[in-house]
Amino acid sequence: MTPFGSSLLNLEQAPHVRVALLSDTHGFVDERVLDVVRLCDIAVHAGDIVGPSVLAALQPRSGHVIAVRGNNDTAEQWPEGLEHLLNVLPEQAHIALPGGQLAVEHGHRVLPARDRARRLRARHPQARAVVFGHTHRLLIEQDEAIWLLNPGAAGRTRTHGGPSCLVLHASREGWHLQVHRFPARG
Repeated sequence: MTPFGSSLLNLEQAPHVRVALLSDTHGFVDERVLDVVRLCDIAVHAGDIVGPSVLAALQPRSGHVIAVRGNNDTAEQWPEGLEHLLNVLPEQAHIALPGGQLAVEHGHRVLPARDRARRLRARHPQARAVVFGHTHRLLIEQDEAIWLLNPGAAGRTRTHGGPSCLVLHASREGWHLQVHRFPARG
């Protein structure tokens, strides 16, 4: 696995890249989400990781895992003795992909919440899409030039119907998404 705080990864010359998008694991990743990640080229975690074991479990084909810090990624929430790893997690990441740039941030600092969509787009004017988390709710907004993508919660905390993730297929010819939502387990 490459350093999970890496904020600039350039894949724009690749013909096609499959990017697993996930967020809000809170210390646990559903195995079905991990199965999706294994089929992707890279994995992007939009925060509220709550422990390095989550990042270690992500095994995309290239080994590249990009993650940003969420509001629950704090020394108090992370396992004792491992809180120093928080220093490598950036607040934002930008990834050059075929066909455009993917921006990533958790979204908790983008307030007020009712204006989050406009503000996220304004914060990342060069992006083709912005991935964020925090709400735990799956959201895909593709009606403007800058897409907004919230993969929902990939763990077991407040999944709103079951754990989920997205797969972004990026090429110079176009981008498209696959939604993976799994039934909640009781």
